[in-house]
Amino acid sequence: MTTPKYTIASVGAKLEDFLNRVLSAAGLKVAFQLLDGDDVKVYFESPSLVVKFDGRDVEYLTANKGEALLALEQLTQEMLRMAPDEHAMVCFDANDHRLLRMEELRLSALTVAARVKETRVPYRFSPMTSRERRIVHLALRDETTLRSESAGIGPGRHVVVYPAGMPSLPEPPPMAPPPRSDRDHRDHRDRGGDRDRGRRRDGPPPRRGGRR
Repeated sequence: MTTPKYTIASVGAKLEDFLNRVLSAAGLKVAFQLLDGDDVKVYFESPSLVVKFDGRDVEYLTANKGEALLALEQLTQEMLRMAPDEHAMVCFDANDHRLLRMEELRLSALTVAARVKETRVPYRFSPMTSRERRIVHLALRDETTLRSESAGIGPGRHVVVYPAGMPSLPEPPPMAPPPRSDRDHRDHRDRGGDRDRGRRRDGPPPRRGGRR
């Protein structure tokens, strides 16, 4: 059996030192605990190392859908020089925020699978992070009558679930900006008029005819 690359024994000391320095610099009163994956088997991705945060300021890590928690995890991946295909081996969580999100995605994937099987109509998920898309793909990996693929670019990247054998659909066109209202046009003309009047008012005085 292959020994996991990222464990408390292999990277624990380095990880603790890095997180202590980052949390101290951020002024966050947060504690954390390192757990080997074999001791925490409830995570759907089966990571080899889990870092669980708690404490007075832990809400700052979970705010805005866990943006700060995800950013801290990504910084740690860079510090450990993890390859992209290794990112799922280390999982950061705070007050089970990540665990609950994984379960939500798994259940959503199973619900969508049942819908696509019944209707034979593909389904597009809303944009997700790469880790969230991976959860959906993992949840559907044993479905023989369906297939899932990632589509889109940048922050709009998402998962599409198709009946098996159905070709991929073209990407929907990007949303156009909302049309400008008549009021916007009036405001624009008014602002332009003010500028014109300002130039006439602030320009050189008119010349007077005749000589003295």
